[in-house]
Amino acid sequence: MIALEDNFADVLGKAQRGLGLSDTQLAEKARVSSQKVKSLREGEFDELALLRVAGVLKLAARTLCELATGEWRPEKVEIDGLAQISTHYHDMLVNAYLVWSPSSKEAIAFDTGADCQPMLDLIEKNKLTVKMILLTHAHPDHIADLDRLKKKTGVPVYISSREPTEGATPIEEGTDFRVRKLDVTSRLTWGHSRGGMTFVVEGLKHRIAVVGDSLFAGSMGGGSISYEEALRNNLEKILTLPDDTILCPGHGPMTTVGEEKLHNPFFAGQV
Repeated sequence: MIALEDNFADVLGKAQRGLGLSDTQLAEKARVSSQKVKSLREGEFDELALLRVAGVLKLAARTLCELATGEWRPEKVEIDGLAQISTHYHDMLVNAYLVWSPSSKEAIAFDTGADCQPMLDLIEKNKLTVKMILLTHAHPDHIADLDRLKKKTGVPVYISSREPTEGATPIEEGTDFRVRKLDVTSRLTWGHSRGGMTFVVEGLKHRIAVVGDSLFAGSMGGGSISYEEALRNNLEKILTLPDDTILCPGHGPMTTVGEEKLHNPFFAGQV
């Protein structure tokens, strides 16, 4: 099982940047030193300081401590008809996904990752027929091998109209797709990227939500476009799904809505 994308220091940094607080401002509000803020962000665990800083950053302190001490990670997710493909993009791992109907073997590809060859190998191994490619967003690590995947599969590609991409058809929020027994609905969960899409898939044993970089296990993508909208969209459009919904993030391990409602510092206790 792949490692969590973010540690507690990463979470602190994303929240601090999202709220636009300098080290000095955060230190004053939390009643700690600026050096202590810096050391926390560098990964030095100090429980009292972390509790004070968490309150200012509107983060759940208990779950931050879980991350800091390694007490939590999501349960391993396994379900027939779902595969996570992780490839290296420079110094990070990026995820792409295949979802298919076990009976018909008809599949949907979500993103490409850095290299689509492992996905192509899996398609061949399982004798799948890909019907479309859905892109969660247009950041380079997620669509790096789009041209090759499109050429090899010969299927249409769709992406949010907010992030026009060569070779992909633009879609709006609420666009529905159907591949045999799989029903897919698109939800605009922007904030990390301008056109971030979450694709909710029904038709397997559990509902699946391919969330891209909107949400990670125990964290979320940085709200570089709008931190406020990233938080709101995650709360309203992802974490309101049933607890057993499997979440497929762009980085890190798969998780579930129920796990994130309990253990994600950005959202624990809010839903």
